[in-house]
Amino acid sequence: MTGNSPATPAERTPTRVPGEHRAPGPSGRGGAPGARAERLEARSAAGDTPTRAGDRHPAPGTALGAPAERREGRQKVTGVARYAAEYGLPGRVHAWPVPAGIARGRVAAVDASAALALPGVLAVLTPDDAPRLAVPEDATLAVLQGPQVPHRGWCVALAVADTLETARAAARAVRVTYTTEPHHAELDPAHPDAYEPQEANAGFPGRVEHGDPEAAFAAAEVRVDATYRVPPLHNHPMEPHASTAHWDGDRLTVYTSSQGGTTVREVLAQLFELPEDRVTVVTEHVGGGFGSKGTPRPDVVLAAMAARRTGRPVTLAYPRRYLPTTVGHRAPTVQRLRLGASADGRLTAVLHEATTHTSRVKEFVEQAAVPSRVMYATPALLSSHRVVPLDVPTPSWMRAPGEAPGMYALESAVDELAHALGMDPVELRVRNEPEREPDGGKPFSSRHLVECLREGARRFGWDGRDPRPGVRREGPLLIGTGVAAATYPAAAVPATATARALPDGTCVVRINATDIGTGARTVLAQIAADALGVPLDRVRTEIGHSDLPSAWLAGGSTGTASWGWAVHEACTELASRLAAHTGPLPADGIETHADTAGQADADSPYARHAFGAHFAEAAVDTVTGETRVRRLIGIFAAGRILNARTARSQFTGGMIMGLGMALTEHSTLDSAFGDFTEADLASYHVPAHADVPAVEADWIDEDDPHLNPMGSKGIGEIGIVGTAAAIGNAVHHATGIRFRELPLTPDRILTGLLSEG
Repeated sequence: MTGNSPATPAERTPTRVPGEHRAPGPSGRGGAPGARAERLEARSAAGDTPTRAGDRHPAPGTALGAPAERREGRQKVTGVARYAAEYGLPGRVHAWPVPAGIARGRVAAVDASAALALPGVLAVLTPDDAPRLAVPEDATLAVLQGPQVPHRGWCVALAVADTLETARAAARAVRVTYTTEPHHAELDPAHPDAYEPQEANAGFPGRVEHGDPEAAFAAAEVRVDATYRVPPLHNHPMEPHASTAHWDGDRLTVYTSSQGGTTVREVLAQLFELPEDRVTVVTEHVGGGFGSKGTPRPDVVLAAMAARRTGRPVTLAYPRRYLPTTVGHRAPTVQRLRLGASADGRLTAVLHEATTHTSRVKEFVEQAAVPSRVMYATPALLSSHRVVPLDVPTPSWMRAPGEAPGMYALESAVDELAHALGMDPVELRVRNEPEREPDGGKPFSSRHLVECLREGARRFGWDGRDPRPGVRREGPLLIGTGVAAATYPAAAVPATATARALPDGTCVVRINATDIGTGARTVLAQIAADALGVPLDRVRTEIGHSDLPSAWLAGGSTGTASWGWAVHEACTELASRLAAHTGPLPADGIETHADTAGQADADSPYARHAFGAHFAEAAVDTVTGETRVRRLIGIFAAGRILNARTARSQFTGGMIMGLGMALTEHSTLDSAFGDFTEADLASYHVPAHADVPAVEADWIDEDDPHLNPMGSKGIGEIGIVGTAAAIGNAVHHATGIRFRELPLTPDRILTGLLSEG
């Protein structure tokens, strides 16, 4: 999977690009900030009524919303685009890590003599002699800084040689002696060291409670009390984590596969005690990340250390089998959901308690219970987390952290409640639609979940569904349909950008954004062209270099919202200056600069979220236990869609990733060894083409004036959020059996079928 999973053609997929024929909202082209504010107020006064997908037609020549092709596409398919390990600098050599072979303990000795004796080996870095680093804020980057081994796979040595093959052979020749210590790697909600964190990730409170949820649940007329389990999951981008580092005196240049070059520069400058202007980070092309490249990983630090030691440019590409223990993973979760409702389906209590693990290196808490604070109206709410520190690799960000596993559990429980009530699952969700965000009480900037549910149901043919589980058969196949809702925060962070008009009539936009396969170059050019009022081919974008104006990383579905805001502001100002300019432009053109600090990070009186609805049809083979998803439909409300082509690709890619989460993807943490047994793509199964059904992704146009100048919400993650639950609910409808642990593999399904039979 890359960062931009392609759509899979199928007979049910529309021939047009969804959204291709709809007009975007006001462009804000060429307006002053005051005029822009007046337009936003006018839009707000008029309301944010959505338009059903396909009902509107675009204004000719409008850049935003058009299905523009990705600008770097030809470079990628012809091999011209260079990735981090492909910079063949003069004198470049290669490094290969030596992972720890114990689950906990200390390095007693490293014997590198056999490795150093191999022809072409330049060095073997060990905890005794590796370059010293400043103490990092992220303890996972303190590699080779001491003898402690916190978990299996921790780097204990690094071999450097003139070829990749020799470096690998040298690493295998290194002999490490350990002093082992007792370890514990099994997640148990009753573990005595489990605790309630003050915060989950991204600053969410670890616990939120309103009303008296325990009493309200006990008094409810209808109750659901169920526990759901999601296993460890791994990011596995197509391009593994790789870096090429080069020192020129006290200047460091790295080419790295990262979701944020500005962050990498800041971290490297701190570790090597350099001024930031002496560190250059290039992230021109990145082959996917899914969160695992959101912050620097050991590859970039080790490559820089090896380059400093050898005086040569060094490339380190982590072998795929090493990724699960090195670059983070989605931590497993055990989630207890208790829903109480009145007989008419009104929720009276929602209790969502999530338990997960973290490492002893640093705390990372999968915020799985957070979505319950957003979704449904209830007078009594408990959303809490418990975390168990174990001797395991440090978990980290993975696409839709928190929302993906959390909404699987919540939306499965809502489906169980609908079954207990004898109520249609779509209608149950509609009945519990909140007027304001349940947690903070803020009004939503826009919330069109009901419209997504209605439109998805219409397209899916939901009204013709027989609600009884286990009654629809095709020979040995049981057929079922399911629905689930989705949500993801809509946010932005400050960024800077410049826009320069040149005498030849073109414009250059510069910003240190990172394109991880999502089409960022193209969409930023569309934003610029729209603000300037020029054709798209007149705009050139420069991204992926730390010498460009600084910008936040590509993560949390904030990339385009943040970068586009700065680009829009720079280009709006440039348009004003050009309108006031007379005569030819200067030889070096006219440039404007924008910094959205104080705007993008300003407190908002609104709760800002994207929403969606997923519908799935699944066929379960009663002979083999195999589940095949036949149809997936996702309808989303994500503000203004800026590029119909790349948006559909992002939605579809997320849905396919959610299909993998539901049916094939899982990792087993072997408690005896403290290691993941599924360490490569031969054992960790992502969906192949044959696994992917007809996937239809579309959207409802939202005119939300409370987001950013483009009116857009992030779309990179919401596609995965509801997919697994929709598929799980479809499997229950097909079989009449409720499976509460992912993935729904044939052995698990067949065991359930046989036990029921």
